[in-house]
Amino acid sequence: MPKGFDMTFSLKALAVALGLAAGAALAPAPALAAGEAVKLPDVRFSFNGIFGHFDRASAQRGFQVYQEVCANCHAMHQLSYRNLREIGLSDAEVRGIAATVQIVDGPNDEGQMFERPGRPSDRFRKPFANEKAARAANNGAYPPDLSVIVKARENGAAYLYALLTGYEDPPADVTLMEGMHYNKYFAGHQIAMAAPLNEGQVEFHDGTQASVEQLARDVTQFLAWAAEPELEQRKAMGVKIVLFLTILGGLVYAVKRKVWADVH
Repeated sequence: MPKGFDMTFSLKALAVALGLAAGAALAPAPALAAGEAVKLPDVRFSFNGIFGHFDRASAQRGFQVYQEVCANCHAMHQLSYRNLREIGLSDAEVRGIAATVQIVDGPNDEGQMFERPGRPSDRFRKPFANEKAARAANNGAYPPDLSVIVKARENGAAYLYALLTGYEDPPADVTLMEGMHYNKYFAGHQIAMAAPLNEGQVEFHDGTQASVEQLARDVTQFLAWAAEPELEQRKAMGVKIVLFLTILGGLVYAVKRKVWADVH
């Protein structure tokens, strides 16, 4: 051992490295808070926590909610239909889903644009041709793209679930502006979007009862996957890194004890 070698410094450096690596691997990507602070209900999802994972059955139901309810106003243009294989849908199911929409393509040999059935490689079809058309159809409000909506603010999954289940009649002392709806979890409590979910609105393929809470939970699961499909791989890698560095730290400490055992 070289004279003056500082084993204490090395152990501290290793501890810092372990903390940084674990934090980088396990911490979710930063999100921006928006609006005033609102106390959200205590709701947990399968993807929460270090060992969290996506519930494929719930995500498939959530896609059904998006397809039958949300897609009428909200785009998810960052996703392609082929991505749905990652939540457990078969190739045949993906091809069938894509084929139900008409995609503008071209130009053809005559220089004209045309419509064709969708393919798995196509992006999710947008419900409106442009922003102005979207605003015109929604009383001036612009329905945001939902591709990464869960990452748009801190604690996005819990907030989205709360928003979808937070519609109720306004208190007696609250006067709603024209065209607005009361939502106890929305900043300011007045929101242009009417309650999108209703009891029994969707008939789930697997027979799950479609309560408002179930619809909200499933579509939140789907949107969380859409926003961060690599979450499971990132968490698995983080656990491996923590285990590796923990073992390495133990070995370094054992070597230090052995080397300096006779030093007084």
